[in-house]
Amino acid sequence: MGHDHHGHAHEHASAASIRHEKPLWWALALIAAFAGVEVVAAFATNSLALLSDAVHMVTDAFALGVALVAVRLGRRPPDARRSFGYVRAEAMGALLNGLLLLVLSGYILWEAVHRFLQPPAVASLGMLVVGVAGLLVNLVAMQLLKAGSDESLNVKGAYLEVWADMLGSVGVIVGALVIQVTGWRLVDPLIAVALGLWVLPRAIALVRQAGNVLMMGVPDGIELTQVRAALAELPGVDDVHDLHVWSLASRQAAMSAHLVVDGSVDARALRHVAGEVLAHRFGIGHATLQVEGQGCHGPDCGAGRLQAGAHHH
Repeated sequence: MGHDHHGHAHEHASAASIRHEKPLWWALALIAAFAGVEVVAAFATNSLALLSDAVHMVTDAFALGVALVAVRLGRRPPDARRSFGYVRAEAMGALLNGLLLLVLSGYILWEAVHRFLQPPAVASLGMLVVGVAGLLVNLVAMQLLKAGSDESLNVKGAYLEVWADMLGSVGVIVGALVIQVTGWRLVDPLIAVALGLWVLPRAIALVRQAGNVLMMGVPDGIELTQVRAALAELPGVDDVHDLHVWSLASRQAAMSAHLVVDGSVDARALRHVAGEVLAHRFGIGHATLQVEGQGCHGPDCGAGRLQAGAHHH
């Protein structure tokens, strides 16, 4: 008897996406409302640190919009053309956000070089006021996104954007205070460089994670050799081949494998035990297992094979 684990997986993903969507909407409203104010203030005060924070705000708003689109797509059920549904929409959104962060970091670092050569005058008081307001907005947005960042790669990308922007607001405040007290204008590009260098490795990590999902890579935290060994240790299993483990989404792993057994093995019982091991030890909830007799490998084994496809969820 088959199990509609595609349906179960989709229901689980839908429930999670609904939970993530409302905080994303609130965070988007806050960030978008403040982004326009900060862009205008950055040019009015002539502060690169504030400009970097303003650009962060704009990309935050875009990133949250992308995250919301990905969440909506991820809720769509499987169809005849996409049997897994749209679960990888979150990885595509995270990849786009990561690339935006990389471009942003590069721009800020490039602009800072020119500021070091010719430090311009900066309106530190206006810079301070906008920095404090931006910090408050980002702290609220971070609190809204924090829970979802542990469950969704897509929300994690948006959370990292807001986290980086929060640090940017702190840098703006520090820079404004230093300029106000000492008049040392080089602190403005210095803070901008520090922000760019802080964001860069996190953007690279996000792009790597999203790319791993899109390339059907083995999920982080799962070792293929350990999965093979766990299956090979099951009673009656003589060999494991054609083993594949891949990421459906940031929190969804899938696998397929062929288990070679002796003729006395109950294939149904073995599949059940193997599914429990995979789910509890490795977090693999979607497994397709083919049980084969000795000397039977692949689809052309003949009529006498012990063959069964099992999905455990």
